[in-house]
Amino acid sequence: MQLTSIAACGKARQLATTAALAAICLAGAPVSGSSAAPSCPAAGLREAKAAKWHVPDDAQRQALALQAVSCLSSPDPVERDELAFEALQAWMRADKLDTATVQELRTRLAAQLQAPDPQGFARPFAALVLADVARVDRIKPYLSTDQRAQLVGAATEYLRGVNDYRGFDEKQGWRHGVAHAADIMLQLSLNPALTRAEHEQMLAAIASQVAPPNEHFYHYGEGERLMAPIFYLSRAKSLQCSDWDGWFARLAAPPASAGTQQARLARKHNLNGFLQPLYINVSESKDEAQRNCLKPLLLRALKQAAE
Repeated sequence: MQLTSIAACGKARQLATTAALAAICLAGAPVSGSSAAPSCPAAGLREAKAAKWHVPDDAQRQALALQAVSCLSSPDPVERDELAFEALQAWMRADKLDTATVQELRTRLAAQLQAPDPQGFARPFAALVLADVARVDRIKPYLSTDQRAQLVGAATEYLRGVNDYRGFDEKQGWRHGVAHAADIMLQLSLNPALTRAEHEQMLAAIASQVAPPNEHFYHYGEGERLMAPIFYLSRAKSLQCSDWDGWFARLAAPPASAGTQQARLARKHNLNGFLQPLYINVSESKDEAQRNCLKPLLLRALKQAAE
């Protein structure tokens, strides 16, 4: 029998005669002897949502948070988005999950980024929740240097590898892999603990998806989501204006192969969808060094994109 609901975990903690059973409940894993995959604890999450995510028993909350990971691959958009994601974000932003739980979330979600995803929901929603896992470390550091590097590696590898560009479906809800990966990049871009090498890793991953080499036109705000981490990275002391000069030059340079007319139109559309909001934000920035460096580079890139 698998303990999947908030009630089951609570009962186990009240009645268990061994610490092992409590640990199983906390991890949201099957009890020994069961090979069943975890199921989405929708009932427990609905109960928590009705209480505005207030779960008085701390152990139950930790257990439910880990079990909620199984909902992120659900074909039901309510379970996936309105229950699991909202719960995990609410608890992390309210500092209601302990460090061990957030570390376990990081491990499980990073693995989910690489696991098979036949329906296309599991990876994008793992990325979306990982953005808040990264945010916790930015606000109250808990990762070691190596663990932070692993998170950067997992996030950049996922972003570079996204080739499912579906966004919103009226019945199935969101996938939005590029935008969700960009959200991790945003939280990482704000973290002062990252190094120049990690910033460069992020820049390469973002550049790979600003105007992907295909005929897909972004139309769900992907450019603006990719723009946000670039805006904050451009304030990082590890990067010089000469670094940005080269980065924007490479970004706007014509591809080696002309491709189809549709691909050229898609590239122009996607570049503008990234460069224009970045130019507006930089123009309004109160950081003089950022404005002086990026504005001319962005104007040059916009002119190149228009050619």
